[in-house]
Amino acid sequence: MHTVIYPGTFDPITKGHGDLVARAARLFPKVIIAVADSPKKKPLFDLKDRVRLAEEATAHIPNIEVCGFNNLLADFAIDKGATVLLRGLRAVSDFEYEFQLANMNRVLAPELESLFLTPAEQYSYISSTLVREIASLGGDVTKFVEPCVGEALKQRFPSMAN
Repeated sequence: MHTVIYPGTFDPITKGHGDLVARAARLFPKVIIAVADSPKKKPLFDLKDRVRLAEEATAHIPNIEVCGFNNLLADFAIDKGATVLLRGLRAVSDFEYEFQLANMNRVLAPELESLFLTPAEQYSYISSTLVREIASLGGDVTKFVEPCVGEALKQRFPSMAN
């Protein structure tokens, strides 16, 4: 029985993230969405809100748990009894950074394996950064995020389109 950890800032969680979570949930009995505190990234939403939004966006998937964390990912994964770290690759440009992280995690916790999934084609261009930028400029993000996330973004950016 393998538990997989899907770590990220999820600021905010997108349909691309949700696609990876749903596919991982078919492969593993338990998927933990590990929401990193990441204060150095100066996230739009605080950790509590990002955890809540991830919970709401994935509530339809039964074998999901969402946890916030602010320690070393390798330590968090071991504490949770995980054996696999899931990472998403949208484009070749993601690979170099993700490869470096996978190798670092292998040194820190050799018992953890890194697994890479690519999102479905219709989500391959979506990133939290682009969603935040579109929302901040008043654009419509409903194609990229679940309704609960869209509502949270509207509260942050009142000028955002419906």
